[in-house]
Formats: sequence, structure tokens, C-alpha cells
Amino acid sequence: MGSKHKPSGSRTRSPLSIFIVFCLCCFFYVLGAWQRSGFGKGDSIALAVTKKADCKFFPDLNFEAHHNPVEVVKPSKSKAKAFKPCNVKYTDYTPCQEQDRAMKFPRENMIYRERHCPPEEEKLHCLIPAPKGYKTPFPWPKGRDYVHYANVPYKSLTVEKAVQNWVQFQGDVFKFPGGGTMFPQGADKYIDELATVIPIADGSVRTALDTGCGVASWGAYLMKRNVLSVSFAPRDNHEAQIQFALERGVPAVIGVLGSIRLPYPSRAFDMAQCSRCLIPWTSNDGMYLMEVDRVLRPGGYWILSGPPINWKTYYQTWKRTKQDLQAEQRKIEEIAESLCWEKKYEKGDLAIWRKLENDKNCPRKSTNICKSDNADDVWYKEMETCLTPFPKVTSAKEVAGGGLKKFPERLFAVPPRIAKGLVEGVTAESYQEDNKLWKKHVNEYKRINRLIGTTRYRNVMDMNAGLGGFAAALESPKSWVMNVVPTIARNTLGVIYERGLVGIYHDWCEGFSTYPRTYDFIHASGVFSLYRKKCKTEDILLEMDRVLRPEGTVMFRDEVDVLNEVMKIIGGMRWDAKMVDHEDGPLVPEKILVAVKQYWVAGSGNTTSN
Repeated sequence: MGSKHKPSGSRTRSPLSIFIVFCLCCFFYVLGAWQRSGFGKGDSIALAVTKKADCKFFPDLNFEAHHNPVEVVKPSKSKAKAFKPCNVKYTDYTPCQEQDRAMKFPRENMIYRERHCPPEEEKLHCLIPAPKGYKTPFPWPKGRDYVHYANVPYKSLTVEKAVQNWVQFQGDVFKFPGGGTMFPQGADKYIDELATVIPIADGSVRTALDTGCGVASWGAYLMKRNVLSVSFAPRDNHEAQIQFALERGVPAVIGVLGSIRLPYPSRAFDMAQCSRCLIPWTSNDGMYLMEVDRVLRPGGYWILSGPPINWKTYYQTWKRTKQDLQAEQRKIEEIAESLCWEKKYEKGDLAIWRKLENDKNCPRKSTNICKSDNADDVWYKEMETCLTPFPKVTSAKEVAGGGLKKFPERLFAVPPRIAKGLVEGVTAESYQEDNKLWKKHVNEYKRINRLIGTTRYRNVMDMNAGLGGFAAALESPKSWVMNVVPTIARNTLGVIYERGLVGIYHDWCEGFSTYPRTYDFIHASGVFSLYRKKCKTEDILLEMDRVLRPEGTVMFRDEVDVLNEVMKIIGGMRWDAKMVDHEDGPLVPEKILVAVKQYWVAGSGNTTSN
């Protein structure tokens, strides 16, 4: 007979046990949902741990000269394209001012000395090498007077200008005594004489333009008087003038008064000078003086030292006739009068004019007024023989375009162009907010890299300067900033000059008007977002590498996806790089990318300095 009882392993669970299991499942489900909602104790513990953790990743980069290489963090597993060194013959390559290309253009009006950039198929896609033995420049102010021979190994000026005290060769360095063709007693003495007429000492004069500057000793010695000059000279037979100027730590660009307008806004400079600059001021009916007038602010000063001033004494030395020189000076005087310039001083080889503050007391009789209503639209625009009109004023005491504060007060005062509503989308309030923002950004940069603000970075470039907030926050006698306003960005360069800063217009799809290795620090905020559909990221980065010194630093600020693209390219450029979170935390899509260019020289492969 079979048993009447079921085996014990197959007993049916009671309804009570099933109910208890169901209740427990519901309880744990509700508990889990509660904790995920942010109200649970477990989540609060995680939040506390998160708050204690520093989510910012600061790179272990060594910004000192002769740093050791550090690991490059790549944005993806794909290997970066490796860029090879260029041939050693390209050590001083300046893509838009190359001699071979220049000689194909007309000599008339110095056209062949202007910018002539290579077509796409001729662009170099390699890394410009530093000369063998290259060294970090001397810190300022020693760098003003001494330059390593290995960095600029050209002695021609020491021979051609030996009696004029421009530069001397001593051992393995060049010495710059501060002399010049028209100031044999030194730049300091020359500036002292200017200061008897021009209010250089009280901050009224802050920005200056040096035309045909030589090695820029005038600008170099103005700096200790808190005057910031921009010097320019063509790349000509006097080898490496601008290269010497930048190696000394003086703002300078390759440029010439030729057929194209200067890359500066109207009413930019408080003072401009020609010290035997060899510019034919009376040719083309005074076109070059008219261009100087465009960039000279109302109330500004123009200085001419050298021919034809003091022609009665020097006509035989200059190998010109009295009649020729006298006619030239008379013509300069006539043009200056038509420009509303008042002669304030003439003694020996020196003459000084002052541009009137408005045209109320000097109505311009010429009908040849420039037709363009935008005197700041100058990029590749032909120079014209016409007078740039003064901005309108309501009284004879008003400064045309607006009066400026004395420096340094003008650095953060609301610039006239903004106060008058001439910059689209910018108000006095938004300008002040921009200043606060850049002070915050620069403080963060200094936290990342303690050398920012020291003499380690003398020559600084801001590739997308905006209103000049970065340069203003960084302002110090230890460094200067070349504020670049891209030609495709909002035109704010006039505002930058009104703040007492200097800069230039430029299109980053082309080479910059400078020699290789002329900047210690480059700031690139929003540059690659701006140019994303305009030209190749690779081309811009290679140009940055060209102008950056070995062991120089770049700070990128941009959207994270843009910087990931940049990271991939610079992984093959002998740069060490790290990504850093935005100062407001990791959730902000804008990031900071810090890069240091490795030290390597021509023929050395990938070696670093000892």
C-alpha cells in the first residue's frame, strides 16, 4: 500500500510565509527607490565623499626652463599623427614674408615687402627647428640689453651699424647699448628730450608706434617709463631687426608702410615716431603721413628725427642738395598742416608735431576726405590718399572720439568706444563683467602655473583678445601682451588701445607677421571654435608651434570636444599636454588645456635640454 503522506521536500508553503516574502520584497524595493531619490542616507554619504574629493585634475607639468618631459594624455586610443622636423634651412621661416616669394612682386610702394602668404599646397606641415645651441632668453630687464648669439646668429648689424651703437658682439652674446642712428647718446637721452615737449611721465602717453624701428631700442627704453610701443620694420637686408627686438622682449612685428593699410585701428596711438626710418613721407601726395594720422589719436604726437630735419647742417653727409631737402621739409610741413597737426618743437635733428584734439579749430579744407565710414576696416585694404575725418564733437574743448584717462586708470575705465555705444553688443555693464570674469580666469591660470606673471613669460600673445580682459588682468612691467583680434571676430581692437594696451588684426588661417620662437606664452580662448569651419586646426597649431619658444607654454580655453580634437593633433607635435577642469567645476563643458613645447633643436631628434 502506498503511504497517505507526501514527502517532506515537496510540502506546500503556507500562505503566511508567501505573504512575508512578498512584503520583504516590497520593502527593499521602496528602500532602494528612496535612496536613489537623493533622500537616502547612502546617497548623502556618497555626496559627502564627492565634496571632499578634488575633481579638478592639475597636470604635473614643469613650466621651468629645461624641464623634463612628462607623459602626454591622449584623448583617444588612436595614435596621433607625428609631425617631422622641417629642414634646418627653415629655422627662421616666416611664411608670409619669405624673401623668395617677395621678389616676385613689384618694388613700387614696397609691395614686395608686404605680406604674401603661400597657397595651401605650399604650406609647410612640419615643425620649425630651433638653431643648435638655442637658450632661454635672459629675463627682463637684462634681456633688454643682452641676447644669446645662438638664438639669433647674425652679425651683419654689428658691422653695418657699428658706429651708431645699435648692437655689439661680445663672446657668445649680443649687447644692445641703447644707441640708434639719430640718438648717438643713447635712447634714454633722446627720450629725455622728447619728454620736454611730450607728457610722457604722467600717464597721458601710454601707446606708441615706432615706424622702421631697427632693433627697437626706442621702444625698449620707453618701457621703464610705462609707455608701451609697437615697433615694425620690414624683413630686409638688415638681417633680423624684428627678431632682435622680440628676443630683447620688446613688442614688434614684421611690417612696412607700403600699399596696404597698417593692421591697427584708427585713433590707436598716443605717439608715433620715425627715427631715420627711410620712409618717403612726401611721396604719393603724403599718403603715408595720412595713414599715420589715421592711427594717431586726437591730441597725439608725431616725431620725426633725421632727414630732412636740420638739412642745412647735414645735406652734404646725406649726399643730397639743399634745394631737394628744403623742398621735402616744406612739403612735410604742408601735409602736416592739412592734417591739423601743429608743430610744437624743432631743434637739431628733431621735430615734433601734435595732432589737434578736434577739427573745430582746424576745418580740413581738402575735399579729399576718405569715403569709407569705417576707418578700422583695414585688413588687406589698400591705402588711399585721403584724410580720415575726425569724429564729430559739439564743442571746441571736446576730444574727438572721447577723452582718455591717464594710465593706469584707463586700464579699467570704460573706454570711449563702449561708452558711446560703438561696439555692438557691449555695454559699460557687460564690459565690467568681462573684466571680473578675466580676473577670475587669470587667477585660475596662476594657480595651475605659478610662473604666470613672472619674468619667465616676457612675450605673451592672446590669440583672441576680445575686450582685452586677459591682458588687463595680467598687466605687469614683467611682461607685455600682443592682443590679436581675429579678422572674423567682433572688431574690438580700438577698445583694447583705449585701455592702454596694444594689439593687431590677424587672420589665423595665415602665418603671423613674426619670426619663429618669439613668444614665451600663448593664450588661445575660443580660437578653435571660432575657426572650426574656416581653416584646418592642424595649420593653426603648427603656426602656434612656429612662433612659440622651446619650453614655452600654451593655455587653451574651449569646449571639451574642440579641445579633444586639439589634443589629438598636438600629441604628434612634441608638446606635453594635460586637460584641466573649468574653475567652476567638472560639469562645465568648457575646459582648459595646458601644453608645454618640448626643447629640441635642429638635427637633435627628440632630445630635451639638460
